Amino acid sequence: MTEQTPVNQTAAKPVPTLPDAQTVTSVKHWTDRLFSFRVTRPASLRFRSGEFVMIGLMGDPHPETGKQKPLLRAYSIASPAWDEELEFYSIKVQDGPLTSKLQHIQPGDEIILRPKPVGTLVHDALLPGKRIWFFATGTGFAPFASLLREPETYENYDEVVITHTCRDVAELEYGRQLIEELQSDELMQELIGAENLNKIRYYPTTTREQSPKMGRITTLLQDGTVFADLGIDGINAETDRAMVCGSLDFNKDILAILEGFGLEEGANSDPKHFVIEKAFVG
Repeated sequence: MTEQTPVNQTAAKPVPTLPDAQTVTSVKHWTDRLFSFRVTRPASLRFRSGEFVMIGLMGDPHPETGKQKPLLRAYSIASPAWDEELEFYSIKVQDGPLTSKLQHIQPGDEIILRPKPVGTLVHDALLPGKRIWFFATGTGFAPFASLLREPETYENYDEVVITHTCRDVAELEYGRQLIEELQSDELMQELIGAENLNKIRYYPTTTREQSPKMGRITTLLQDGTVFADLGIDGINAETDRAMVCGSLDFNKDILAILEGFGLEEGANSDPKHFVIEKAFVG
């Protein structure tokens, strides 16, 4: 009787892992252009709600050397600082170097996450005030998804106004559902307080598809429509603070409008009346 020989005597090669790898835990596709996903959080990662990190995947192998380089882009962390996981909200660009690949991730896949959070959309960059405005277009809603779930937002302000401008109604859905769930979720009511969640004033607009409120938020600010709709006298430096996240043109327009109201742009090292996230444009 002979000893049985294992079919495979060679040691199994370890599966290569990505540098700074984190595991995808869930993915949700909102439209053919937008999706969100959650990943595991490094135990050592500390960040302030509103900050961003660099995330990505490995690029295609070089045709001659076979070497791969990481494809990394700045992404706002859409989850609050207290969350056990990290959430991101992304556009899909079919021929984009990163998002053409990233949009196909599934739970269990890995992504690269550089654990060095930075950003200007943080409470420390603003002087104390009574009302905070979050101005977002498209996926610029992401940092405010974090700040809307941050207790400090409601400790600092009596009123929280979130405006979100997109082309189509479906592109508003991520933000609409988040705010709806935020105001009905028992955990959030316990963490933040139902009376604080009532401070939220949600103002969605579309620029292409018909919806209850049409128009660019910049136009609606300039002609006073926003203030009439919300029953607010206007924006002034004594009471109002603002954070802005959108396209380059949008950021420039909002900057001019806010300065026209007498507000000054601030930074982490020099808190003022408003801040603009410039990491995703240009």
